[in-house]
Amino acid sequence: MGNAVSQIKFGTDGWRAIIADTYTLENVRILTQAVADYLGSGKKVAVGYDTRFMSAKFAEAAAIVLKNNGIEVILSDRPAPTPALSFVVKSRRLDLGIMITASHNPAEYNGFKIKNAAGGGASQELTREVEGLLGKNPVKAGEAGVLLEPIKPVDITKDYIKFIRSYIDLRKIKNKKFKVLVDSMYGSGDSFIAQVLKGTRIKLEFMRNTINPSFGGGRPEPVEENLEELKARVKKEKFDLGIALDGDADRIAAVAPEGVFIHPQKILGLLALHLNQDRHWSGGLVKTICGTTMMDNIAKFLGIKLYETPVGFKYISNLMETEDIVAGGEEAGGMGVKGYIPERDGTMAGLLLIEMMVYRNKNMLKILNETEKKFGKYYYVRQDLHLTKLIEPRKEMLPSKLLGKKVVGVKDYDGIKLICEDESWLMFRGSGTEPIMRTYAEAKSLNRAKKLLALGKDIILKEGV
Repeated sequence: MGNAVSQIKFGTDGWRAIIADTYTLENVRILTQAVADYLGSGKKVAVGYDTRFMSAKFAEAAAIVLKNNGIEVILSDRPAPTPALSFVVKSRRLDLGIMITASHNPAEYNGFKIKNAAGGGASQELTREVEGLLGKNPVKAGEAGVLLEPIKPVDITKDYIKFIRSYIDLRKIKNKKFKVLVDSMYGSGDSFIAQVLKGTRIKLEFMRNTINPSFGGGRPEPVEENLEELKARVKKEKFDLGIALDGDADRIAAVAPEGVFIHPQKILGLLALHLNQDRHWSGGLVKTICGTTMMDNIAKFLGIKLYETPVGFKYISNLMETEDIVAGGEEAGGMGVKGYIPERDGTMAGLLLIEMMVYRNKNMLKILNETEKKFGKYYYVRQDLHLTKLIEPRKEMLPSKLLGKKVVGVKDYDGIKLICEDESWLMFRGSGTEPIMRTYAEAKSLNRAKKLLALGKDIILKEGV
C-alpha cells in the first residue's frame, strides 16, 4: 500500500503510468478509494474510458470501489470521448467524473483524469487533497473486486451527441457539400462527427476509426509528424478540410487543402474569428504563455480581452467558469468554447471549423490564407531536451539579444519567456516530473524560429557545464 501511494502522482492532466508496471488494477482501486474518501458517501460520479488496453476493466474496477463506498455511479457502456464524460457530469449535475485514459501517450500507458462538477479539469488543490488521502483507508473493492450491488452501464454519448447537434448550426450546414476527412487515430473519437452531421450533405470520410489498442504502432497525438497520411489524402483526394483527434478526442489538429498542416495555435484563432464575426458572440480569448502572438493581434482587432495563463488546460478551464470567454486554447490542441463545458473538445472544434467554411462559403485553405494575411504568418516550433538532470536557465545568464534582436520583455510565471523587439520569442519550461526541458520559439520566418530553438538548446547545455 505504501509503495502504491508513492507511485500515484498527478501531473498537468491526471495520473498516467505504464500498464502492468505501476498502472495496475490495485493502484486504480487505491486511487479510487482516495477519491471516494474525498467525496464522502451519497455523492454521484460518472466513469468513462477510452480505447486503450483494459480501459473498460479499469473503469469497472473504479466504479465498483465508488459503489461500495455508497456513491451513485454512472458507468459508460462503451469507449467514449473525454468531453462526453465531462458533459454528462455537468448536464446531470454530478459531483465528479473519472475518465480512464492516457490521452495522447503511447499504447503501453493508461491514465486517470478527474473532472469537477462543472465538467472542467480538476484543480491542483483537488488532486493534492486526493493524493493526501491515498492509502488512508482500506479499499472497499469487495472480494476480488465484486460489487455489493450491480451497476448497469449506460450510453453516456447519447446526450453528448444531442447537445452538439443543438449547438452546431445544422440548418445552415444541411445543404452544403464540403468534403471532410477525419482521422480518429484509433481513439475514442471514433466517428461521432458523423452522428452529429447526420441528415446533412457534408461528405465525411474516416480513417483510423477502428479500435486498435496498439494505435497502429504509433501514438495517438495529433502532431504533424503523425499525420502524414492525413495530409497526403487531403491533398490527393481534394478534401476541403482534414481533422485529426487525439486518443480521447479532447484535442484537435487540422489539415487544409493541398495538405497544409494547420497548427492548433492557428485553429484557436480561426475559432475566435468564427464565433465573434460569424456568430456575433461576445467574450474574451484565452491563450497560454506559450501561445502564438497571432492571438494578440486577433484580440486587438476584435476589440476583446485577451487572457494569458500558465500551461495546462485546467487554468483555461478555471477562467471559462468565472469569466465571459468565447474561446480558449492551448498549443497542444485543446480548445474550449462558450456555452458548453469549460473543457477541451476536439470533435466540437472540428465541427466549428466545418461551420466556419459553411458561413464563409470557402474551403479551409482560403480562410487560413486570408487570416494569415490579415493577422500575420507566424512559425511556431518546439523541442523537448531530454537531460540527465533538469537544468533551469538562470535569469542573469540569459542574453539581452537573441540572434541580433533586442529582448524587450521577460515573463517568468511559468518557465521563462524572452520576447524580442520583432515579436519573435524563445521560451524555456522544465517538466515537473522528468528531466526534460521544453523549449519553444516563434518568429515570422521558419528559419528564425528554428535558429531560436537551436540557440535555446545551446543556452541550456552551457548552463549544464
